Amino acid sequence: MRVALLTREYPPEVYGGAGVHVGGLAAELGKRLDVEVHAFGMPRADELVAATYQPWAALAGDAPELGALRPLSVALAMAGAVGHADVIHSHTWYTNLGGHLAKLAHGIPHVLTSHSLEPLRPWKAEQLGGGYAVSSWVERTAIESADAVIAVSEGMRGDILACYPGVNPERVHVIHNGIDPGLWRPDGGIGTLEEHGIDPGRPTVIFVGRITRQKGVPDLLRAARGFDPAAQLVLCAGAPDTPEIAAEVRGLVEVLRAERQGVVWIEEMLPPQRLRELLTHATVFVCPSVYEPFGLVNLEAMACGTAVVATRVGGIPEIVREQETGLLVPPSDPQAMANAVNRLLADSAMANAFGQAGRTRVEANFTWSAVADRTTALYASLT
Repeated sequence: MRVALLTREYPPEVYGGAGVHVGGLAAELGKRLDVEVHAFGMPRADELVAATYQPWAALAGDAPELGALRPLSVALAMAGAVGHADVIHSHTWYTNLGGHLAKLAHGIPHVLTSHSLEPLRPWKAEQLGGGYAVSSWVERTAIESADAVIAVSEGMRGDILACYPGVNPERVHVIHNGIDPGLWRPDGGIGTLEEHGIDPGRPTVIFVGRITRQKGVPDLLRAARGFDPAAQLVLCAGAPDTPEIAAEVRGLVEVLRAERQGVVWIEEMLPPQRLRELLTHATVFVCPSVYEPFGLVNLEAMACGTAVVATRVGGIPEIVREQETGLLVPPSDPQAMANAVNRLLADSAMANAFGQAGRTRVEANFTWSAVADRTTALYASLT
């Protein structure tokens, strides 16, 4: 079986969970099937990558709606290049139209993995302007027409059916994301900590993620004003969606630094080999998202043996077991977040037990091998 994976992100050009997902899935599927990856960006030295694409030069410019129109030009090129495949599998709205058009033009089954939903991210209008209507149209058209839709969590499946009631529930399948527990593992190295001035002898609270409305970074920074003063706060946060959210976060960091010591902001995207050092040495990992279909970064923290405090949204409760691998709090509630973090900071035995249980849970339930097995079975049911 020949499978064409269509994606905006693919290693090494990765800025979010979808790119991590496609990289891990492609590698594992490649052991089972004839897989070719079609991705945005520059050529890759990767045997799985069949082609890479750039948007039409005629769509260059700074108008916000072009952020939605440029990907459509890539989708057209992708649809024209995959007529030989047995299954098309698209990821995110950036390539969903390519999968939909390939289905229409070539009569090939289209599988779509939904990593997020445009109706549940209204703040994207701040980023895309009128392009948000374009991305929403693309997503609706593709989801309602796909032969199979993969939801990355039960919470996500419910959201899909609520947002798009015309979709047959039998076509929506839950396949959780996975992780490489060999890559994400406890790492006692301290080189990355020393490089960024993080004291390995002090308790640490860490956040890893992009600066978007979705990730709830302002809520975390407000909560941090109530964290135990003995704790450090490490923010691995970059790639702001808009100048407005960037300015808001920078202002909150400045306020926090005026009130407490040990606030470290790392704005670059660290590779896993360095990031796992920070996660391993952290006492608590915090995920303050207001919307999170899955929350892959929670798995990465758990795999490194770190306790988690996360919001009770989307697929997170399917990952973080309350009172077993971490603590769950309501979204947009800085006080509840501060209380949960302080509870773990004050009880190192509990934090260590949650971290060990998290590592065990990842190894038992969230490997790429399991994800690839379920995905391959879904492909087979369509051909």
